[in-house]
Amino acid sequence: MDSLTQIVLGAACGEAVLGKKIGNKALLFGAIGGTIPDLDVFIGNIIYNHEIDAMLFHRGFMHSILFSILAAFILGWGVYKLYNSGKRLETTTQKDWMLLFFWSLFTHPILDCFTPYGTQLFAPFSHYRVAFNNIAVVDPVYTLPFLICMIVVMFFKRKDHRRRFWLKLGIGISSVYMVLTVVNKLYVDALFRKSIAESNIHIKRFSSQPSIFNNILWYAIAEADSSYYVSYYSLLDTEHRFKNFKELPKQRDLSPEEFNDIKDLAWFSSQYYSVYKIGDNKYQYNDLRYPILDENNPNSSVFSMTLFKENGRLNMKPFETRSDNFNAAMSNLWMRLKGI
Repeated sequence: MDSLTQIVLGAACGEAVLGKKIGNKALLFGAIGGTIPDLDVFIGNIIYNHEIDAMLFHRGFMHSILFSILAAFILGWGVYKLYNSGKRLETTTQKDWMLLFFWSLFTHPILDCFTPYGTQLFAPFSHYRVAFNNIAVVDPVYTLPFLICMIVVMFFKRKDHRRRFWLKLGIGISSVYMVLTVVNKLYVDALFRKSIAESNIHIKRFSSQPSIFNNILWYAIAEADSSYYVSYYSLLDTEHRFKNFKELPKQRDLSPEEFNDIKDLAWFSSQYYSVYKIGDNKYQYNDLRYPILDENNPNSSVFSMTLFKENGRLNMKPFETRSDNFNAAMSNLWMRLKGI
């Protein structure tokens, strides 16, 4: 999920492990631990002089269980050696710090697994991307109550029992909401299967996910033999079904057989993708797991990248979001969310 959410969850882990011993410093170190896996965005750019390789590095090894264990041992040992001195001598143990960093590191990729992006939890042994698709990468209903509770925690002394109460409240509210999103996901998937069957559309598979900032409006894409079908459903709709399916062509102006980079991007997109030639040595790759901005334009995916041929490979330009298109899309999604 977004960086703020991961900071809040990491801080909660720090408080749970070391709050009684070191107070608000536990929140700080937990927040640092919760941020570390997402540093792969910067590390990928340092390791690779290639935009596609750097993007695919994100949510890879640094989001794995193995990394959480190894980094917890290294960071726990290092921070303990630095912290355990002077007046702080013997106030904490090396085990305390290892546990703090393990839980703040480990909960980060676990939380990411609930989003649609995909997380290589078992890297380097497996490159399978775990994605439960039940919550958006940014969801204020999950984050804000949790954040407020963690802020309240900071105003009490480290041994005050009220710190533990607000910690449990923050974790409890966010966890209950997460369970509700799973229930919504199961309901939406069942509804989509029923709706697609009633529409006499024969598909191979489908994927559904909530739209950004909420868990009410859901987007789904289904794959048929020669095309994709997309549709929306809001939990506020009076008619309980997906309808007005839009057909998107399986456009392949570049193929995996021609470029391994397309093969890698297709893996990243779970094979829900299209590629359009939009100019001389210029192609648009659309990740169709995510909604399209304009229902009448199949080449208007909210998650798209501009590709070009370079030294026998494909590379991509940095992501750009046009504010006018984005604002219009957000307005349309808000109206659709309300069942209009």
